[in-house]
Amino acid sequence: MAVVIYLLCTVTSIACSGLLLRAWLASRARLLFWSALCFAGLSVNNLLLVLDKLLLPTVDLSTLRLATGLVALLLLLFGLIWEEE
Repeated sequence: MAVVIYLLCTVTSIACSGLLLRAWLASRARLLFWSALCFAGLSVNNLLLVLDKLLLPTVDLSTLRLATGLVALLLLLFGLIWEEE
């Protein structure tokens, strides 16, 4: 059951990133761009979760997963702050 949940989370974040990127290409709103980058980073984070828990259970990828999640959220935070100016 965990396999299905991990994969669905990965597919959902990839879909969100793609839809946000498509919306950004249509409107050129910068906040959509930063949101798309954030979800792309979260997609990488979810993919690393699948690798860490399912494919490579002996290798600890938790630090890399946390780093990618942090970078993804910092991109969105940067975009939110930059849009406010």
